[in-house]
Amino acid sequence: MSRNPFLDPTLQEILQVIKPTRADWDTRIRVIDQLRDVLQTVECLRGATVQPFGSFVSNLFTRWGDLDLSVDLFSGSSILFTGKKQKQTLLGHLLRALRASGLWYKLQFVIHARVPILKVVSGHQRISCDISIDNLDGLLKSRFLFWISEIDGRFRDLVLLVKEWAKAHNINDSKNGTFNSYSLSLLVIFHLQTCVPAILPPLRVIYPKSAVDDLTGVRKTAEESIAQVTAANIARFKLDTAKSVNRSSLSELLVSFFAKFSDINVKAQELGVCPFTGRWENISSNTTWLPKTYSLFVEDPFEQPVNAARSVSRRNLDRIAQVFQITSQRLLSDCNRNSIIGVLTGQHIQESLYRTISLHSQHHANGMHNVHNLHGQARPRNQQMQQNWSQSYNTQNPPYWPSPTQSRPQQNWPQNNPRNLQGQPPVQGRTWPVITQTQTEQKSQYKNGNRPFKDTSAGSSQNQGHIGKPSGHMNGVNSARPAYMNGVNSARPAYMNGVNSARPASKIPSQGGQMWRPRHEQ
Repeated sequence: MSRNPFLDPTLQEILQVIKPTRADWDTRIRVIDQLRDVLQTVECLRGATVQPFGSFVSNLFTRWGDLDLSVDLFSGSSILFTGKKQKQTLLGHLLRALRASGLWYKLQFVIHARVPILKVVSGHQRISCDISIDNLDGLLKSRFLFWISEIDGRFRDLVLLVKEWAKAHNINDSKNGTFNSYSLSLLVIFHLQTCVPAILPPLRVIYPKSAVDDLTGVRKTAEESIAQVTAANIARFKLDTAKSVNRSSLSELLVSFFAKFSDINVKAQELGVCPFTGRWENISSNTTWLPKTYSLFVEDPFEQPVNAARSVSRRNLDRIAQVFQITSQRLLSDCNRNSIIGVLTGQHIQESLYRTISLHSQHHANGMHNVHNLHGQARPRNQQMQQNWSQSYNTQNPPYWPSPTQSRPQQNWPQNNPRNLQGQPPVQGRTWPVITQTQTEQKSQYKNGNRPFKDTSAGSSQNQGHIGKPSGHMNGVNSARPAYMNGVNSARPAYMNGVNSARPASKIPSQGGQMWRPRHEQ
């Protein structure tokens, strides 16, 4: 496959724009807290907890991504079945409470969906939210996607690029007969399973059966058991020295992804996408898929034999295949940067990236020199792009709960700074921040209501070898204080809801609305 010299650097520029900043994490955490406040005003929902799931938990959301929220009635207790009628009734009560609060907009009750949901927009930063009741299956699938993303970092980048591309071409809307975001993520998994050599294993190697079927009994016990089995299997796969290593670049994987599914409308007549086995499966020989009633079959590997692409219509499948084909041809041709941006992104991304070109042109015209980062890319000058650049070269905020593939030594975390990860081995493809003494002193001053003076001397925290990282107040976030804790008591992180972070994960109870934190294998 010929290499287009413009493709890789342009993909990195797109990722810089669409990857969430720390402020985007903060915003969603505040929205979750606001929904928790509303729950307390609904008599029949008091004691229920709010759990995010979907792309926010799997760490596969873009800066403009929606927020999926589950109101859990039985968090930490035995897993009980909540009927559809009961869910509809409870969501009706919640709808009235949200409307009465005056802080939520565009309220829509999708009452007859397979999973009844409330679609709302938060007053804070206008985040679109889908609210459901006891969506434990959705939470489990989100965790699996996060665990898979830690096997190889290219998976996350591919998913973000594919989702942005699909939105730009209007094929990421299940209500209108195209893909939902979950099915797009499964297509990316399948592509990384079937490329040569394979990057991801068949998902039966990670979990040998339909994981949703094991959500029985006591919730905490079931979740921990699933996490432990998954952790052991992922560790075994990563330590397998006999497997071949795929060193394809991100651009090569993206181009081959579009080429692989460019005839998906033809293949779908006889074959189904099966990430569980990691291969195309003949529909007629798979009794669990019969009778064939869907235009496209993408089996949900965590809830077999559910079809994750059941919303795709026959008419739209032909159009989807055409979009795959045209994109593949465009990226294989000698297209330039603007052409790549045009075929992969929507209008709002294009405007941001084209604005950067104009700024750089003016910059060179004035005879000034650009400051380059370690990757040789020009550091943008305007505030918006500066934030995107800083996020791309700063540490990503991990999701709410830890990965099962490693144990985090919580007993070494200072109580007032649960994100101080000194001494912890880094996750593959991620660099944890170093919390300096100066930063710790600054955080203490912030806790006491004092703003520390900015020290630009050689010994300040801004000049201690943080190569490629922005200064302490980049994006309006003090790097001495974890971004998600802005405005939150640092002794009690927002996502822990009153749980002391110094306690071992296995001792944290499941009550009170905190995120699930499984005990992991050492």
